[in-house]
Amino acid sequence: MSVIQRIRDKGAWIVFGIIALALIAFILQDSSFRRGNMFANTNTLGKVNGKAIDRTEFEEKVAMYGGRGMQREQLISQLWTSEVANIIMQQEYDKLGLSVTGKELGEILFSENSPFRREFTDPQTGEFKVDDARRAFDQIKKSKNSEQKQAIYRMYIEPAIQQALQTKYQALLQGSMYAPKWMVEKQQADDNAVASVSYVYVPYTSVSDSAVKVSDDEIMAYAKKHSKEYEKEEESRGIQYVLFDASASAADSAATLKQLSDQKAEFASATDMKAYFGKTQSELPYYDSYISKKEIKQKYIDSIVKVPVGGIYGPYLDESNFVLAKVIGEKSLPDSAKVRHILIATHQQDPQSGSVARVREDSTARRIMDTVEMELNAGKSFDSVCAKYSDDGNKNKGGVYDYFTTGRMVPTFNDFAFEKSVGSKGVIQTEYGFHYVEVLGQKGSSPAYKIAYLAKAINVSNETDNAALNAASQFAATSKDKKTFEENAAKLSKSVLPAMDIKENDYNISGLGDSRSLVRWIYEHSTGDITDQPMRVGDKYVVAIVTAVIKPGLPPAGILRPMVEQFVRNEKKAKQIIDTKFKGSTLEALASSTATSVQKIDSLQFSNPFIPGIGNDPKFSGASFNKSILGKVSDAIAGTSGVFAVRPDNIFAKAGTEDPNAIKQNIIQAQRMALYRGMDALRKAAVIKDYRSKFY
Repeated sequence: MSVIQRIRDKGAWIVFGIIALALIAFILQDSSFRRGNMFANTNTLGKVNGKAIDRTEFEEKVAMYGGRGMQREQLISQLWTSEVANIIMQQEYDKLGLSVTGKELGEILFSENSPFRREFTDPQTGEFKVDDARRAFDQIKKSKNSEQKQAIYRMYIEPAIQQALQTKYQALLQGSMYAPKWMVEKQQADDNAVASVSYVYVPYTSVSDSAVKVSDDEIMAYAKKHSKEYEKEEESRGIQYVLFDASASAADSAATLKQLSDQKAEFASATDMKAYFGKTQSELPYYDSYISKKEIKQKYIDSIVKVPVGGIYGPYLDESNFVLAKVIGEKSLPDSAKVRHILIATHQQDPQSGSVARVREDSTARRIMDTVEMELNAGKSFDSVCAKYSDDGNKNKGGVYDYFTTGRMVPTFNDFAFEKSVGSKGVIQTEYGFHYVEVLGQKGSSPAYKIAYLAKAINVSNETDNAALNAASQFAATSKDKKTFEENAAKLSKSVLPAMDIKENDYNISGLGDSRSLVRWIYEHSTGDITDQPMRVGDKYVVAIVTAVIKPGLPPAGILRPMVEQFVRNEKKAKQIIDTKFKGSTLEALASSTATSVQKIDSLQFSNPFIPGIGNDPKFSGASFNKSILGKVSDAIAGTSGVFAVRPDNIFAKAGTEDPNAIKQNIIQAQRMALYRGMDALRKAAVIKDYRSKFY
């Protein structure tokens, strides 16, 4: 059939599809697509000072690093932070004219700190094979495989360039750091300054909190005066929610228990455990070797080992499983063993993904192992043969596994290490390949057991899940606003739980855990909106109401109150104490009016101004070293924990022993440490548009 004929046949459907899309776009343009134009470029993940972060390239990096054992959401968050930092810093490098020349890049790629070092290091000598790395790199440059070249660039080249630029940038900043003579002298004087001071102190705790009311206007006025401390950089939201438990019920547990009990006779009569577990599903895999009792972590092991060989203990409950334990065998074995081995692999496990792949046929591995045995029998050293042939990661350490306990190795390896005598040598085959093993040592002796565990998970039945879903759906359907939401919760005796400070790109909500779909819903709705359908989070159904939309800037008083209220209350207490209690011009008069006493500190150090009973109060120490009021009584001062008036009696310098050069180096070191805060300052100054929530 021709292409034209197929178009004619399908034409009606094409026209219908176009009309449907137009209608959908018209109907939804003000709602579902309010967060972005349907026909706009949707491949921009964000922008940093106008520079776009391409979603396709970002996803390629996610895929590239995705096998490193990190959860996807964690990886996305870290990569985003890295991309933002790289763009910001590249813009700084460009302003300064910093770059990495081709010659510099070549020196980096083929130096001792080469990013290729791991792949091109001689395993026997530890030498970086520079020529091999150069040849491989030249081949990559000539390759027509653009995807491979991009992967190499992103994995090796780009990070190396960024590191080199960062080193140059930091060198420029560090080169500009210095400590002038006056600064060193000032620091030296501060370090040696000591004051003798008398004072009167009235703590804020002398006034009851209940006697001082704080209004919302006072909260906001204080926050505005300290806006840098309380302003939010990005929008956040708050919710209240009610939970409906959808975890396994007593009936579900009983059903699982019955299922396992029905299998007990069959399990007891089975003689080939490997074959039995090959056809029977169990939450605990069968380990076909012996483990010392002290290494067995089963809950009821003391009772299990009292069962005779062939007998069964259980069913018993172990966390979320019901378990039957069958004792297969008992013997006395060493507590630990030391071996060395040479592995000729047939399969290898990816340490990042955990997947196992075949790397060599059995027949090929067997021939290599024959060569290994021949060379060892001919008198070649074990270490040299191991380094030459072994595929194990410890090949450069002579293939030695120092003393390890039972159950740490695959069963066949475990059997040889613990059941053979010291000095035994031989070839065994495991799921990873062929091993030449020699037992070097054994320690201790205790009972060991081979036990098979048939475990069934307690799963949630459809009836239990539907009951929870129906209850949650009924609650959602009858909760029309915040008032009815709270009333319905009270009728069901359910707690209404709060969650605040939820960011648009969060994956977790405090108290709920992994709840990305709920976070997306929260940001697609407004204050007062209630989930029309319950949302499943873990083993719970959640019905939530949006209670707060907190825009960037100062949050409302209700959000600020827990953080600010005590500071405002202390300010009001200070005014009350000063207005009603601090009367007089001498410390003695002030002590009398406040019903306290004059206290004295003989040696208050400027470098460590700790005041007994008060702690560190910068206003107290500032007044104590104020030479303009030496011998005079200060005005009443509202400090961190109370109101005080001070009289500096003497300000002097203790004998200084610190070398001015050491002080200078400390100042410069402090400046260098401040560099680590530089990135945060640049990030805050940048204009960052984050569109991740549209995609994830």
